[in-house]
Formats: sequence, C-alpha cells, structure tokens
Amino acid sequence: MSPRVATPSRTTAAAAETGGGTTIAQTPSRRRPGLVLALLAFAQLIISIDYNIVYVALPEIGTGLGFSAQNLQWVISAYAVAFGGFLLLGGRASDLFGPRRMFTLGLSLYAVSSLLGGLAGSPALLIAARAIQGIGGAFLFPATLTLVSTSFAEGRERNRAFAVWGTAGGSGMILGSLLGGVLTQSLGWESVFFVNVPLAALAAALAFPLITPDAPRTRGRSFDLTGALTSTVGITAVVYALVQGPESGWTAAHVLGAALAGLALLAAFVAVERRSADPLLPLRLFANRNLTVGTGVTFLYMATFGTLLYFLTVYFQGVHGYSALRTGLAFLVPMAAIAVGSQTAGRLATRYGIRPVLIASLLTGAAGAAIIAPTMSADASYAALIPGLVVLGIGQGAGYTLMFGAASTGVNPTDQGIASGIASTSQQIGGAVGLALLVAIANAGLGGHTGEALRVATADGLRTAVYLAAAGIVLTALAALALRRPAAREVAAHAPAHV
Repeated sequence: MSPRVATPSRTTAAAAETGGGTTIAQTPSRRRPGLVLALLAFAQLIISIDYNIVYVALPEIGTGLGFSAQNLQWVISAYAVAFGGFLLLGGRASDLFGPRRMFTLGLSLYAVSSLLGGLAGSPALLIAARAIQGIGGAFLFPATLTLVSTSFAEGRERNRAFAVWGTAGGSGMILGSLLGGVLTQSLGWESVFFVNVPLAALAAALAFPLITPDAPRTRGRSFDLTGALTSTVGITAVVYALVQGPESGWTAAHVLGAALAGLALLAAFVAVERRSADPLLPLRLFANRNLTVGTGVTFLYMATFGTLLYFLTVYFQGVHGYSALRTGLAFLVPMAAIAVGSQTAGRLATRYGIRPVLIASLLTGAAGAAIIAPTMSADASYAALIPGLVVLGIGQGAGYTLMFGAASTGVNPTDQGIASGIASTSQQIGGAVGLALLVAIANAGLGGHTGEALRVATADGLRTAVYLAAAGIVLTALAALALRRPAAREVAAHAPAHV
C-alpha cells in the first residue's frame, strides 16, 4: 500500500491565512504519494551520490587539472563550505517561497554546475563549479526534507516515508563511491560530474507533474535580508575555518581570522533575530526539545558515523592499494546493510516510537565500529571486515533515517523548511569538525615513515580514529536519551493495525 498524503489541518490552513508563510496545499486525489516519495528519494540519492562520487576520482582530478597537493582538498571542501553556509538561507526560502520552487531551483543548480565541472579546464573553474553544487544542495536538501515532512502524516506514514528517503540517502553515500570508481576507471574523471546532469534534469522535470504546486506567497512576509547575510557569511566563515584548519594549521592567520569573523557574525545574527518581527530563524523553534536535541544528535552523528567512509576509503586505497573500482566494490556490503537498517528502522519506529529505536540503532553502529577497528591492520583481509561492516551499516542506515525524523517531530508545517535547514547545517558542521579532529589524530604518527613502515603506521592511525568514532557514537546515543519520550497513546496511534 502506498503512503497516503496527509490532509492539511485547520491549524495549517489558518496559519496560511494569517501570515504563517507558504504552505503546501495537499490534494491527495491529484497526486500519487508513492511516486512523490520515489521522486523525493531520488533527489536525496542525487545529493548523497554527488557528495561521495568525487572522493575516488581525486587522484585523477589532481593529475588532469594540475592541482597542487595543498589545493586538491578544495574539490571536496568548496562543496562542503557552500553547502553548510547556505543551508539556513535555503531552509527559510523553502518556507517563504515554497518547497517545490526551491526543489526545482536546487536541482537546476546541480545540473548546471555539474556540466561546468565536467567541462572545467582549470582548478579555479572546477572549485567554482563545486561551490555552486554546494549552494544547489543547500536549497535542495531542506526542500526535500520539508516535502517529506509535510506530504505524509506524522506517525506511520511519515516513518515509512523517512525510511525510504533514508535508504536512498544512506545507500547513495556508498553508491557514490562505487559509481565514482566505475566511471573514473572507464570514462575518466569528467564523467563523475557529467552523470549528474541528466539525473538532476530528470528529477527537476518530474517535480512539476508530481509535486503539488506551492501556494501563493503570503503578503506581508519579509525575507530578513540582514539575518540572511549575517548567518550565511558567518556559517560559511566558520565552516571554512574548520575545513582549512587541519591543512593550514589552527593558528594560521586566515584560519583564526575566518573563525573569529564567523563567530562575530553569528552573534550579530542572533541579536538581529531577537529583534526581527519576521526572522529568518525564529528562536522560538528551539523551545521544541525534539528539534534542539535532534539537531545535536545530527551534529554528533556526522562527526562520528559521517567520517567512517573517509577512513575506510583511505584504508582500502592507502593501506591495501585498491584501485578506484575495487574500492567502490568493497562498499557493496555496507550499502546492502544500510538499506536493511533504513527499512527496518522505519517499521520499528512506527511500533515503538523514534526515540528508543534511534538509540538502539546508534548503539548498534557503535558496536559495528568497535568490531571493525581491530580488523583494520596492514595485513588483514577484506573478509575479516565483513562482520563489522554489516553491523555498522545496519546501525548507520537506521540512525540516518531516524535522526531527521526526530528533529522534525512537532514542528509546524510552516516552519519545516527552516527546521530542516537547522538540522542540515548541524550535519555539515558536524562532519567538518569530526573529520578535522579524527584526521589529525589518524595522521599524528605518520611523520618520518616511508614504505612498509608508512603503510603500517597508516593502518594504526586509522584504527585509532575508528575506535574514537565508536566512542563518539555511544555519546550520540546518550544525547538521544534527551529526546521527548512519546506518550503511550501516541505509540499506539502509530502502531500498524493487525489484519
């Protein structure tokens, strides 16, 4: 049975009439919810693939365009900085202008920037294309989350929708590595960009017949330009400092300058929002405990789980010398496990509630990381990794599915865009912070080693980083304990009916 589209409540309709912002006029008879969900999952798959597809192509990109060793990281970092910096703006734009409009805008930016990236003949042009991709993601991701949250009723339907959406996102992280390896080895690095063009264009075209048109923008709503500028520039500066710090050193003048300027602008942003009649980020949203705690869980999840793909890639290529294609194939096992975890989590959350299932999934992932770590030696076989990869993938897929659902619970439909932007921003910053810290720890013992000694030292450093990630995942589970415990009647209302 396909999930049913939620009928708007009178509260939602009243919010639209009294200046609550743009809302989605749900019309179940005109839209096919199964196809809508498939489209939203496809868009999330594009985001996840695009984030990871470039990793295994980096050596070829560096050689083909003449990147220096220091500047090559900006093929990844330009995307992360732009994505993280523009997320709040993208989230509020979804509330004010409508999620379908921002959905198609984000996909259009993806298509254009991917074409530019594939055609790039210099490092500067490729970095600019990656930054535009990041901006596209900052508009697309909150819009997609908003459409999932507002198109399906809270409870069984939304849990199922988030399970499908989460499966696409979690699987896309691994599929990106596999596809990147296949395309790079067979068609060249340019193909990892060109492949996004038809995918994004197709998804944008399908949005018009499948997604309900946005309601007209409510008159009297301002865009809070000052808040948009201070938050976007402030977050961008902070993310830049986090990304560049490990490369240039945390005490480098431009890193410290960016961090201090970013923090000052974010402080100014909070002051502006307190006085604004129509703020970009209504501070009242943080009274919702699930949003506040869910945002923290998302930060910690990405700082721990979100780094493991990088360390596994380094382990496969740097320690064992896997090719790009073989590295991608090595991720098939965790990809399957992620899909199983995502689907299982949706069903369990419907019966027992998001909170206990999220905690259980995080503890499962921590166990998986703890199983993987001791098997990451310089002479270990891939088969030794499989049990840990399976357990880790199940926990990772389940956690990714549920953490965004937890953050969106109880949020008014007219604020879903900015709430998604908050959670997504914490996702990007968490990934940057976690990767910076754990990479520094993993690389601490590499100095002075060459040849076989370097390979062994690399494996030792990666093992230490994965152990620390496992400990961090346990802390994430403890943080999730602060989520609001659902009342018994809520769990009963969301439980599947027995036939």
